[in-house]
Amino acid sequence: MATNSGDTDSDADMRDNNAKKPKCSPPESTMDTPDQDKDVKNNSNDVNMESASQQSQTSNSQSQTNSACEPTDSSVCMATEHSPKDSGNSEETAMDVSGEAEMTTASGETAEETAKPKELVDFKVMYNKQKYDVSFDLDGTVATLKTHVQTLTGVPSEMQKLMYRGLMKDDKTLRELNVTKGVKLMLIGSTRNDILEVNKPVPKGAAKVKEEAAPAKEPLCKQKMHKKILDKGIPDDAMPGIKGRQEALPSVPISGMYNKAGGKVRLTFKLEIDQLWIGTKERTEKLPMSSIKNVISEPIEGHEEYHIMAIQLGPTEQSRYWLYWVPTQYTSAIKDAILFKWQYF
Repeated sequence: MATNSGDTDSDADMRDNNAKKPKCSPPESTMDTPDQDKDVKNNSNDVNMESASQQSQTSNSQSQTNSACEPTDSSVCMATEHSPKDSGNSEETAMDVSGEAEMTTASGETAEETAKPKELVDFKVMYNKQKYDVSFDLDGTVATLKTHVQTLTGVPSEMQKLMYRGLMKDDKTLRELNVTKGVKLMLIGSTRNDILEVNKPVPKGAAKVKEEAAPAKEPLCKQKMHKKILDKGIPDDAMPGIKGRQEALPSVPISGMYNKAGGKVRLTFKLEIDQLWIGTKERTEKLPMSSIKNVISEPIEGHEEYHIMAIQLGPTEQSRYWLYWVPTQYTSAIKDAILFKWQYF
């Protein structure tokens, strides 16, 4: 049984060796069960994953910020940072520029209108047998023309009557009245000195001496040379006369009158060409008004609505052209038109 004893000795030796070796068992705190170890590992992994995720998000946001705030051109960055404000400013600037452009355009048009040359027309103004050359804006009104005429003639504008194919109204322009180059306008009116002279009181003694010195004249209607015409009576086609009233020249010829020969006569006033036409059955005499020296008239006794009138064509009284049964209301207008002067009665 030698074999068995040898085995027994070897086992005993092994036990002795093991007993001599120090025991190396780990401490209880570090000794984990397999399940605990697995939980720790999982928690560690979760923490690491969350930390990695946060780092990744931070990295992404930083990269986005860097990509937004680090453009290749600094001006682009400024445009990106201030794009809302700049957009508003650009709109305001565009509006300002547009407004300035409109103002510039409007001011340019106004300046252009102001700088537009006036269309002038040259004509003559006849007053007191004198001719005044006038060059005036064709689109100017008669009221402004009167102000200019006042500087030429001395007749106050408010006392002027300008005649061209009738009375020229203040609010009309020369273009509207068809004033063309070379025409003649007739001015009726008086200067302030003329008015003062007329209204100047005459000393009583001087008036009495003058009356005594001047022999009493026989009324025209009583004179033999006129009485034979007046005895024929009022012509059938005479225009109605109005006593104590003065009117402007009619738009039609003044007709139904007699001349010295007893023939029918009519007067036509061509103010636009400064002429008086004396028409009879035989002929029409066209006289420049500037050639007429004087005009006198006198009411007919018993028929004060009519006058006897003489138009003096030459330097002496022998050149008078006599008219009978002239309507009273037109006598002063006839004198005004021919003599270019306002008459006071």
